[in-house]
Amino acid sequence: MEDLAEAYRGWIEETIRADGLLRQGKWSESIAVGSESFVMTTKEKLGIKAKGREVVGEDGSYMLRESAAPYSSILGHENDGLRLENTYFWDDND
Repeated sequence: MEDLAEAYRGWIEETIRADGLLRQGKWSESIAVGSESFVMTTKEKLGIKAKGREVVGEDGSYMLRESAAPYSSILGHENDGLRLENTYFWDDND
């Protein structure tokens, strides 16, 4: 167990030196990351909860992700009214 802990610590330190502390979207924006069979199995196990999610392959790994949809197409008309109310004029002396 100590050998595994030492190896794991070495892998982490090596990754930090090589890649820095950059955020990798595939880990934080995906439901599952790994081999194609792992991601497909995860999607199958999720059943209806995986509806609208797709398996995407990139750099030899696969991810189960939601399609990226800009908020403007969903909430654009609702945000229009807020823009006028969310204004501050620097020249006002009130």
